[in-house]
Amino acid sequence: MVALELSPFVRETEAADAVHSLAKAMRQLGHNVTVAIPRQPGFEESGLLMARRLTPLPLPDGGEVPVLDAQLPSGVQVTLFDAPVLFDRPGVYSENGVDYPDNAKRFTLLSQAAAALVRQRAQQGTAFDIVHLHDAPAALVPLALGRIPGPPVPTVLTIHDAARQGSFDSDQAEDLLAEIKKDTSLAVDGKPNLLRAGIAHADAVTTVSPTYATELASGFGDFSRAVAASGKTIVGITQGIDYAVYNPATDAALPSRYDAEDATNKGICKGAVLRELELPIDVTRPLLLIDGPLTHERGGELLVGALAGLLKNDLAIVVASELTPAQAKKLRLLRTRRPDDFALVERPTAAGVRRLYAAADLALMAPRLAPSGQAQLIAQRYGAWPIARAVGGILDTVVDCEAELLTGTGFLFDEETEASLAGAVARALAAYASPSMPRLRRRVMRLDVGWDRPARRYLTVYRQILGAGR
Repeated sequence: MVALELSPFVRETEAADAVHSLAKAMRQLGHNVTVAIPRQPGFEESGLLMARRLTPLPLPDGGEVPVLDAQLPSGVQVTLFDAPVLFDRPGVYSENGVDYPDNAKRFTLLSQAAAALVRQRAQQGTAFDIVHLHDAPAALVPLALGRIPGPPVPTVLTIHDAARQGSFDSDQAEDLLAEIKKDTSLAVDGKPNLLRAGIAHADAVTTVSPTYATELASGFGDFSRAVAASGKTIVGITQGIDYAVYNPATDAALPSRYDAEDATNKGICKGAVLRELELPIDVTRPLLLIDGPLTHERGGELLVGALAGLLKNDLAIVVASELTPAQAKKLRLLRTRRPDDFALVERPTAAGVRRLYAAADLALMAPRLAPSGQAQLIAQRYGAWPIARAVGGILDTVVDCEAELLTGTGFLFDEETEASLAGAVARALAAYASPSMPRLRRRVMRLDVGWDRPARRYLTVYRQILGAGR
């Protein structure tokens, strides 16, 4: 696997979690897995033990890059390319919201180094069977492999988020591989586009949910037209969450453990969080959680705007998020005015967020786009019903509850409006007051949202392209 992010060491998007969890799941299924990734500050900060190779890895352009090796507790191997000038930075893609101006050069180096590693391993008699590329930063690996002599190696490209296409202006294109500069069919909106190049040259293309695969085919303008012109079918594979991390039956961060068959101790978790947040300790009153950055892409404006109206209901609301100064000012004022109904966690830790999900009865999310989404899966795992906008991967993982609560695993709304959101919350609150509430919670917690099934779907894709190659 070739990626720019790998949880928990380097994480800016959910792709980091997917790479880590898929690699681990493949290892558990008996396959040898290596993640090739640039060395970034997060690896040292985490205390990962790394061994530097004596001989640098030769690159096809005549240069070379130092390499370090490590192994994760899961048995997954990690190969790190050491290029500090390009990757020893505070952000993965950008700093203070501005993309690094040399991203084209950074992503090209990753692809060149990964291709060189593939060829080196083949020469050493330990060849890789499949190279799995994650998002635009790794999308040029098929082209890079074509510049180094060696046998064909099947490649799979996974698109985690098409908003990051690796599209560069002409002055940056000098850093790209020669093929992408020459081939105008690999451009989108007149600019060289790494993701478009990856789609054209990879043997298979996947994305992180069936609904997002459909959205990629029609909802991204010139990019969607370029995808259609490639003739490639994008396979949507619903992602999962890592049960070793997200499991209320074993989670050491919780004051008390529980599971789908006996969720009694969820009330203990709720009481502890209410006490910690200085909210009235009434475990019968519904607790609604809003987790994650309140960005435009995640519907931050809608969520913040809806809070005052939602607080007219008999419920408590917790927002756990890194906030902009404007958001912090507004929400701190709301906390002052409604101290018994609203709490704010401005710098949530990973363990703290899991405690909040264990305490919550409802989890509200309103993304404008949701390629896959983990929040609804974590909520379901911890017995908090997701209330979510019906987009992307949410449509593949949340079934809208009907009035009798005989079916369904959450509450969906369609329109990006406060009225539509409030209507879904009202339905969820009515369900919370229903005698069928325990049955709905049990059904939600019993869902299979782990990585075993998605990993087997990826194995099917691997085997198909291996068979086609033979």
